[in-house]
Amino acid sequence: MRIVDIREVAIPLNSSIRNAVFDFSEMTTSVVAVITDVIRDGKPIIGFAFNSTGRYACGAQMRDRLIPRIMKANPESLLNDAGNNLDPEKILSCMMQREKPGGHTERSVAVGTIEVAIWDAVAKIEGLPLHVTLANQFSGGKVRKEIPCYVGGGWYAPNKGIPQLLEEIQSRLDQGYTTMKIKVGGAPIEEDIARVEASLKIVGGGQNLAVDANAGLSPERAIAYAKALQPYQLRWFEEPTDPLDFALLAEIVDIYSAPIGTGENLFSTQDIRNLVQFGGLRKETDIIQIDIPQSYGIVQFSRTLKMLEDRGWGRHSIFPHGGNQMTLAIVAGFGLGGCEAYPGTFGVFAGFADDSRVANGKINLSERPGIGFEGQNALYEIMRNIV
Repeated sequence: MRIVDIREVAIPLNSSIRNAVFDFSEMTTSVVAVITDVIRDGKPIIGFAFNSTGRYACGAQMRDRLIPRIMKANPESLLNDAGNNLDPEKILSCMMQREKPGGHTERSVAVGTIEVAIWDAVAKIEGLPLHVTLANQFSGGKVRKEIPCYVGGGWYAPNKGIPQLLEEIQSRLDQGYTTMKIKVGGAPIEEDIARVEASLKIVGGGQNLAVDANAGLSPERAIAYAKALQPYQLRWFEEPTDPLDFALLAEIVDIYSAPIGTGENLFSTQDIRNLVQFGGLRKETDIIQIDIPQSYGIVQFSRTLKMLEDRGWGRHSIFPHGGNQMTLAIVAGFGLGGCEAYPGTFGVFAGFADDSRVANGKINLSERPGIGFEGQNALYEIMRNIV
């Protein structure tokens, strides 16, 4: 058993939406295929993944360093102890050879994307959905049939005012979602508060509405937003500060009693440890939003999770960034707090299997082997065309 080839292609998102920091007009993502020599139904088993949206394609690092290290390794050194499947932990170690500590985002997205594709292949070799494979390894075999899922949106876009925002929210509620997240920070604060107040009238209360500033606020604006949003007791206030300004985050936590959500722009176990140690976060209140495929992948996330659990954080407090089939499987496999969704936002890379269902704020899990990209026809068409 061995990996025959690993391929990557960069795909543009072609989106005009924006948040408080940037628009997505230049955004690209890397699609990866890990081809094995395991044959099933006359075809080789192939693992797929992509680096979830928000960071650009990272094929250069893959081609220059990571893929060659895997392909040069003794194939047996990349197998589990039984020799009957790939071992993602060993492959992660192989990719990390001769990598200097620190500088995580230069490589964490590239490493994590390949690593998640490895897991897709591992689960397919087992003949199991990835969430079952992960539950067996990391959750004592507790397999979930559905998980909580909130929907993100409320983007700033040309000719989009409050009426259009409310139409968007109502359409998501009609689709079965119960909690909505909208953007703030890309307009004057008075305008954003008006958007929040209008949204609350539709969603049924602050517990059903989150806001996301995408780390785009100056310190002065971040504090002003925290004070202005405080009366509404929202589900959470996401990314109010620069991701590494833990002192400012702690200051905001002191004046904002409702939940804070953060962590999607931190890409290492060490950074998350510093976040919970120095950022003032409250383990029974706040939300951690690690983007797992962008943070070295599933094996490293399991280490981050252990670190958090050792410090008293529960899995229910982790809502990973990434509204896609990969994150859905990972959330279910580890039994985390919930998953986000971005239907129709990032083209073929948004959303879940074509036959997925959302009801009462929960989404069902795919029973297809692996991550289940084969159930997303438009995305899978791109994936299978690179092999």
